[in-house]
This record gives sequence, C-alpha cells and structure tokens, in this order.
Amino acid sequence: MMNKPFLAALALGLATSTSAFAQTEIHWWHAMTGANNDVVNKLAEDFNASQKDYKVVVAFKGSYADAMNAGIAAFRAGNAPHILQVFEVGTATMMGAKGAIKPVHELMKETGEKFDPNAYLPTITGYYSTAKGEMLSFPFNSSSMVMWVNKDELKKAGVNEIPKTWPEVFDAGKKLKAAGHSTCGFTAAWTTWAMIEQFSAWHNVPLSTKANGLDGFDTELKFNSPLHVKHLQTLMDLQKDKTYDYSGRTNTGEGRFTSGECAIMLTSSGFLGNVKANAKFDYAAAPMPYYPDVAGAPQNSIIGGASLWVMGGKKADEYKGVAKFFTFLSDTDRQAKLHQESGYLPITKAAYEKTKASGFYEKNPANQVPLIELTNKEPTENSRGLRLGNMVQMRDVWSEELEAALAGQKSAKDALDAAVSRGDQLLRQFERTVTR
Repeated sequence: MMNKPFLAALALGLATSTSAFAQTEIHWWHAMTGANNDVVNKLAEDFNASQKDYKVVVAFKGSYADAMNAGIAAFRAGNAPHILQVFEVGTATMMGAKGAIKPVHELMKETGEKFDPNAYLPTITGYYSTAKGEMLSFPFNSSSMVMWVNKDELKKAGVNEIPKTWPEVFDAGKKLKAAGHSTCGFTAAWTTWAMIEQFSAWHNVPLSTKANGLDGFDTELKFNSPLHVKHLQTLMDLQKDKTYDYSGRTNTGEGRFTSGECAIMLTSSGFLGNVKANAKFDYAAAPMPYYPDVAGAPQNSIIGGASLWVMGGKKADEYKGVAKFFTFLSDTDRQAKLHQESGYLPITKAAYEKTKASGFYEKNPANQVPLIELTNKEPTENSRGLRLGNMVQMRDVWSEELEAALAGQKSAKDALDAAVSRGDQLLRQFERTVTR
C-alpha cells in the first residue's frame, strides 16, 4: 500500500501540473487605438471567458507599420507573437517574409476547425488569398473608400441629388464653390488610395499586371493609362481655382469635412465615428463616383483596414488555440454586433445578411455603403485587391508625383509616367529580396 506522504506528493504534483497546463497563452499584437483598442480588449476578454483552455493576451505595438516591423523583428529573434495585425498594404511584405507566417487555410485544416472560405465576403477574403482562393491571413477590421457629402451645403448650392458620376461631382464642386465654399468644392483624403488604387478597381482597369500583384511579385504598374491621365488632368484644372483642393497623403485633412469647409470628401468608411461625433450637419455616405463612359463601371471597390496573420514556428496546441479564436471571431451574432457597434465591416456573408434582415441599415445607411461597393459585382483581376511589395514607400513616391502635377510642375502624363517608373524600381527591389 502506498504511504500517505507519497500520495500527498503525487496529488500535489498532479495539481501543479494541471495548473501549469490549464491555459495556453495566445499573444496578439495589434495597432488599434482609442475605441478600437477597447474593441480588441473586449474580444479577448470574451473569448477568454468563453472557455478555459486558452488565454488571448493582447499588446498594442504602435502604428500599423510599427506593429508589422515589430512582428517581423520578433520572428527573427525567435519570440514572435502568435497573431499579428497587419494593414492591407503590408500583405506582400508578410508573404515575402519566408517562414515567418502560417497560412490561415493550413492552420484551420491542420487543427480540424470548421472552416469554409466561401462563408466570408469574397471581396474581403480575396485580398488576403492566393489565386487559388487559399486564405493567407484572417480578415479583421476592413473598410473601403466612400464619398462623404454634406447634404445641407449641397442643398444650399442647388445640388438636389447626391452625385453619382465624376462629371456630376465636378459640377457640384463648382456650384459649392460659387455658393461660398471658396477654399474647397470637393476633396479626398488618402489621395493615392482614392485617385489611383480605388479609382482603378472601381473602373475595372489594371493598377498593375499579374492581377495587381496577387498572381506574382513580378508585376509592373499600369496606372498611366489614358483614363488615369484624363482624371489627373481634370483634378489639376480644378485645383487652380480650388473647385478641387488637395488634402494630403493621409487622413489628416478629414477635419475639412466635419468642419463644413469641404462639402464633398472621398475617404475611408472608417471615418464614420468621427463624422458622428463632430459633424453639425446632415450628412450621408455615398458610393465613389465613376466615369459613365467607361465600360462596366462601376465594378467593385477594394478593402482597406487590416487582417490577422498567424506567425510561424509555434507549437501545435498554440495553433489550436489560434484556430479556435478565429472560429470565435467568425460567429455570426458576434460579427453582426461588432459591425453594428464598431463600424467594422462584417467579414461573413451570414453576419451581413443578419444585419440587413434586422432593418439596421434603414436607420444607419452609412454602414452599408462600403458593403454595397465591395459586393457591387464579382471581383475581377483588376478589382480583387492588390499585393505590391514596398507599398508604403510606393505610396510616398506616387504622392510626390501627384503633388508635382497639382502644383503645375509636371504634366499629368509625365507625373504618372514617373510614378509608374519609380514604383517599378521599388517593385524590382522587393522582388529581389523575396527571390534570392
């Protein structure tokens, strides 16, 4: 018979072992601030409370670029998080970081979690999937480009309907300027996203070859077409008297809309929270304008925001926890609530349909506009998204050339030719880093 001290020691050992392995920690690095940071924390808390095997631990790592760089550096040092939030233009960089990631489609298959890529909105998942439809990262906070309008000022200027086409926007901008908006008829934030990236997808024309880079890093830029040149030339002409007025490379100029200065502004659908909090006028979000003489336009928009990447080199039980967390995030009721309360787009078709059936959009139409744009038509090679290396640097190069044109220092064609040429050089630099 075993003696009592031995049994006591065995019991203590078992208890210690059970306690030590009761929970597997899943570390999630993100770049969300303010109310969005609260959303991240709440999701982790809810998941942790829903089961006892895993604990998601969140950590804020600065801006999108900071978080991505920190994650890659941590992987090289052998201490990467399990989940890393990366903005959409960092997709090619993450793919190029050999061995650093574990594709989501592999993760879900290996862990046995129920996973159907067709359950997700195709224009969201297409951005983060291979040409074969294999999901590389998990969609999280997605947005798109919309046109915000000050309905009160449009009415005062004699614009009775929200513009749908670019010619109608140009006309409305002239009327707004004549009615007292001397510094801005219309404008845009995130200018390269609005006037190059989204513009191309919305008109179903290529931003670059190889399905805008989704089908291969050896892609070449194509946004110096006659349509792109025509559009930039028109903006240059209207810039002269501020019927159109440039508002910068990022979203720092968005306050020009909420202040009432600019009555029409193209920017992210994620601007909704700021508009709700600060606009003292009747506003609406509308689909991006298009040129009616372009065959097939409008096509569909492409997403902004970020997705969740699973980092490589982790243990099987840790990956199991990550997969269960992604299943948790995909729950229809949770996605619908997250969309309705935070302004994020629902990532699943079911969450979208549930929200629509509830009548939510009838009272909150601005929430639906980016979804209408994203699902306007089945994505094409020109509108599935984009996957270009060195994208952060390329946006700066493109902005420099647009700014030179808008300042009258270059012709529209010369500026776009230079933007394409300089961008191609950055693409080749990136290509060398991922193929060597």
